[in-house]
Amino acid sequence: MSILALQTGVFVSAAVLTGLFLRLAQSLRLLDEPVARSSHQRPTPVGGGISIVLLFLLVSSWYFLIGALPFNEYMAVLATGVIGLLGFVDDFMPLDLKWRVPTQTFAALWVVFWLGDMPAVNFAGLMLAQPLLLKILAVLALLWLLNLYNFMDGIDGLAGSELVFVTLLSYLLLINSGDEVSVMLSATLLAAGAGFLLWNWPPARIFMGDVGSSFCGFSLGVLALISMQSGVLTLWTWLILLAVFIVDASVTLLRRFCRGEKWYEGHATHAYQQAARQYKSHAKVTITVIAINLLWLAPLAWLSVQRPELGMALTVLAMLPLLLLAWRLGAGKAAVLTVDQ
Repeated sequence: MSILALQTGVFVSAAVLTGLFLRLAQSLRLLDEPVARSSHQRPTPVGGGISIVLLFLLVSSWYFLIGALPFNEYMAVLATGVIGLLGFVDDFMPLDLKWRVPTQTFAALWVVFWLGDMPAVNFAGLMLAQPLLLKILAVLALLWLLNLYNFMDGIDGLAGSELVFVTLLSYLLLINSGDEVSVMLSATLLAAGAGFLLWNWPPARIFMGDVGSSFCGFSLGVLALISMQSGVLTLWTWLILLAVFIVDASVTLLRRFCRGEKWYEGHATHAYQQAARQYKSHAKVTITVIAINLLWLAPLAWLSVQRPELGMALTVLAMLPLLLLAWRLGAGKAAVLTVDQ
């Protein structure tokens, strides 16, 4: 099957499955009810990200069965299903941290166990190559990416469009690299995310939910590790591609932590949420993030592949204006929790 045929089939399937789940969620009253910190004002079906989860696992399993996905990488990919299931349960029966953290940690450890040694990281000529330390950092990175993606899924279309952007760029950067596994994983996530986004674009008819946001963050982490092992993309390329989400979530978390707030509790003080309130529009903020990704981050990500020795410097260059923007928008500061969609 060609990549184009795969993407077309997954895109159509994601759109159809999301629409069907929307009807099911409405009939069963599986709704996200607005609360004080919510960015929406009416009950909205939640859990639509289940279509992305199912299609990604289905396509990955098919590729494994035909011998195109190695056993160890397939085992790593299966851990994304654990995260998806955990998120699905959490959407409709909120789970305590004592259940979520151990499960997420187990999934991250499972991925690193099956993928084996992580590639060395070039810090401007200084190589970090200690195997155990790299594995520990990989586990922590998976956990942070999983949770930050969840944090950043707070307005219509943002998490879905970020998934489409990151996987589109990884697909384009990898397509002629010979890394067929990463190309397939990128193409599948890209098509599934685009099909879901048809229903989630502002004003959203259905939300991704924890099942989608946690799964997407974790899956991008798994994809990053696999592509890094192939030697095509580096840590710095992935940090650049995900810079908007990494900077906003990290600045917000740090600011709240320094004020002594419970960082793990829900809030609405990320830079993108502050911007949505200021400009009274989810669409304006989501489109702005897309523009930043395409016009600023995409060229820098491409350059980091062409000149990997400049990866760290390019990452600093990519993130610096985003840090200033997040600070200017008041990331992590208390705000009036109302917004018009």
